[in-house]
Amino acid sequence: MRIRELLSTGRPSFSFEFFPPRDEAGFAQLRETLAALRELRPTYVSVTYGAGGSTRERTIELVTSLRRDYGIEAMAHLTCVGASRSELYAILQRLSDAGVENLLALRGDPPEGQTFHPHPDGFAHADELVAFVRQHFRFCIGGACYPEKHIEALSPEADLAYLQRKLAAGCEFLITQLFFDNQRYFDFVARARAAGIGVPIIPGIMPITSVRQVERFTRTCGATLPEPLLSELRRVQDDHHAVLSLGVAQATAQCLELLQRGAPGIHFYTLNKSPATRTILTALQTVYPPARQPAGT
Repeated sequence: MRIRELLSTGRPSFSFEFFPPRDEAGFAQLRETLAALRELRPTYVSVTYGAGGSTRERTIELVTSLRRDYGIEAMAHLTCVGASRSELYAILQRLSDAGVENLLALRGDPPEGQTFHPHPDGFAHADELVAFVRQHFRFCIGGACYPEKHIEALSPEADLAYLQRKLAAGCEFLITQLFFDNQRYFDFVARARAAGIGVPIIPGIMPITSVRQVERFTRTCGATLPEPLLSELRRVQDDHHAVLSLGVAQATAQCLELLQRGAPGIHFYTLNKSPATRTILTALQTVYPPARQPAGT
């Protein structure tokens, strides 16, 4: 089922993001995660595309398996990195032939330590990829957005203008970069609405399970950690269970406020692990129970 339709039911959507593991041990862990999270009846799940297109084949295999073997609606990420138009077309055709209906179109990140350079016969920006997909296929297309602006954008205004180009090219919904201050999301949505952007804007939430990890992620993507939260995390950083408890409590409170103030759902960046996300979503579903609808329909 198309995600834009799933978002029109009036119920909050709850979705998970996974990445394709690089080895069998990783797949074994992911299978355990899927088994645990499947019981929570996610609205859909998404599967990332490694930096530089490094997991392209595994992405196609995993998103196909999620629909076929687990009965979960799945969305494939697709990036411009390292791919020509003909290669992108072939990937899109394989996804379409497998029955995949949903796509998250991204410019993508280059391999670590490198700068982005478009393929000579490819695309430099996500709006170009969106337009290409829309021209040739009938996917429901989502895009990324950045409450604190994209790290490469010159200003919030320039970032918003570029976002409008993605919507004009055919994006039907948006998922945000991770953030930890809800006011950043609410301010961003208000600016987007004032600019005429009316599509659903789904907040992306990453439960904190490691202080070092979250500091690295926020440096990479330009997100900020509120000082009170950062101070408390550093106070307990050597106690894994204390960090996990704090992260779960913070994310649960964050999600509840987002939903209570009108967010259309929550997209969890799971890092292929279930305990934190499972605890948070179980709590949320006591207030917002999932629809009585089989996943993957």
